[in-house]
Amino acid sequence: MFDVLLSIAISFTITFLAIPAVINVAEMKKLFDMPDERKVHHAPITPLGGLGIFAGFVFGCLLTLHFNQYAELQYFMAAALVIFFLGLKDDILIISPIKKFIGQVLAAFIIIYYGGIQIRSMNGFLGVYQLPEMFSLLLTYFAVIVVINSFNLIDGIDGLAGSLGLISTVIFGIYFLNVNMLPYAVIAFSLAGSLLAFLIFNFQPAKIFMGDTGSLLVGTINAILVIKFINVAGTDEVGFRITSSPAVGFTILMVPLLDTLRVFGIRMFHRRSPFSPDRNHIHHLLLDKGFSHKAITLILSTINLTMIVLVFLARAWNCTLLIFGVFAIFFSMIGIIYYMRPAPRLFVAKGAAGKGAQLTKASKLVQLTKDSILEQNN
Repeated sequence: MFDVLLSIAISFTITFLAIPAVINVAEMKKLFDMPDERKVHHAPITPLGGLGIFAGFVFGCLLTLHFNQYAELQYFMAAALVIFFLGLKDDILIISPIKKFIGQVLAAFIIIYYGGIQIRSMNGFLGVYQLPEMFSLLLTYFAVIVVINSFNLIDGIDGLAGSLGLISTVIFGIYFLNVNMLPYAVIAFSLAGSLLAFLIFNFQPAKIFMGDTGSLLVGTINAILVIKFINVAGTDEVGFRITSSPAVGFTILMVPLLDTLRVFGIRMFHRRSPFSPDRNHIHHLLLDKGFSHKAITLILSTINLTMIVLVFLARAWNCTLLIFGVFAIFFSMIGIIYYMRPAPRLFVAKGAAGKGAQLTKASKLVQLTKDSILEQNN
């Protein structure tokens, strides 16, 4: 327990101290994420918050984990290092989707082949239990890459990816601590401590973004934790067995996973690359309805937490029924959002000189929303 508390304290402190330094360096070197027609922020903001998250997480792990007793831990750190450099290069230079995908496959290979993280049983989902080796490997690669990308893609507004990552890591950490798997509890809580410190600077109005460096790291660690959770919680070897562990693990990552699968499906339906950018994410839909960044983060985090509690309470039910129930509730929610009446929008004219001046061709109509007002006031 002491190691867990120490890891939280170390990761939180280092990230909290590192973020202001990252912001200052980014301002000096002009390392900003510039606003455009697809992005929701209105001022240049540095996307290098992942540097602080990574520093806090790594130090929290290195100073509390016993690598000589758990050999797989060094490979998790190696995979995190691959993802760190991949995300950092993308935040600074921008890399192609295929190069990013290759880097993710390399990290997944390290996690699966060396770290021993592999989905070996479906625990009754669709009536399937033990999986053939080849299918097990393919499913694990798919799961790891989807989870990594899900946090990368849900990172579209202030505070959302960090809040969802904080929820998932705290829940996984509590479970692993409860079943006396301290190394995995330390990994979970180290990332949770870093995310908690980062969110202080990331809530609207955000002073910094986590960028790909942070979101890919959050996805990688959650991929490790959720697969380990499914494998461990579904067996009788632990003191706290969860019969429908795939359903509970899936629900813990519900919002990023289902939104990613939905958006990928829309893009492929329109014959586009699943990695091509657009504004179809759930947070974009809520923004278009007039919700602020804080409201969207609170709504989606509350929905995710509520679903986790409900599925956990129903953990003895059939795994297939629970997962399809989560699907049905999520997509019903998407349908409700689509049919909500858009919020009234106000516009201000830029370029008209003086009171009562006539609008000229040089004038520009700018949408006035809660977020844009907040940006202008700051």
